[in-house]
Amino acid sequence: MHMSLPNPQATIQNMFAQSTAVLTQPSVATFERFERRGGVREAFIYVLLAALVSAIISGLFALLPFHHVSAGAQFFTSLISIPVEFGIFTGLVYFVGQQLFRGTGTYPEVAYTFALFFVPISIASTIIGIIPILGWLISFILGLVNVYFGFLAVQSSMNIREQGSAIVTLVLSWIGAIIVNVIIGALVAVPFVTRAILNGN
Repeated sequence: MHMSLPNPQATIQNMFAQSTAVLTQPSVATFERFERRGGVREAFIYVLLAALVSAIISGLFALLPFHHVSAGAQFFTSLISIPVEFGIFTGLVYFVGQQLFRGTGTYPEVAYTFALFFVPISIASTIIGIIPILGWLISFILGLVNVYFGFLAVQSSMNIREQGSAIVTLVLSWIGAIIVNVIIGALVAVPFVTRAILNGN
């Protein structure tokens, strides 16, 4: 039997429409309307869009004279790190919510729900962030907005209605994601540091 592959363009168009609904009508109920419209594959296709926008902007900024990192390195770092960090964080939301608060959601529901607000806010933050000072302030505000939507998404995707439990799930997942990302960053850096030491640099 022939299985058709998903159309990324159609997927992104559908998810943008759902993102618009989520962002303009923020509530647990709104998230629940869409949490089963897609799964892990659709979520990461969507997240890759945010990663691509960030990678292009980071790569272009690396071309400026005062930057010391190559454009290619900046491009691929952003392209890889954003989906990886998204996967780590949403995985921890699922794990913490299930283990500590007996959340009954599934990981596909968590990933898809979080992608709906993460992608548009991430793209907006990346674009606005290139504006000196004002861009940083607006990006900070968008970060707080991200937290608010994350709070709603935890309640929806993991079916954790108690607000305190949802907040704890979000905070522990954030702390855990930082620790995991630091460990991964250290492991990635080890070969380069070792080579530099051996070369006497």
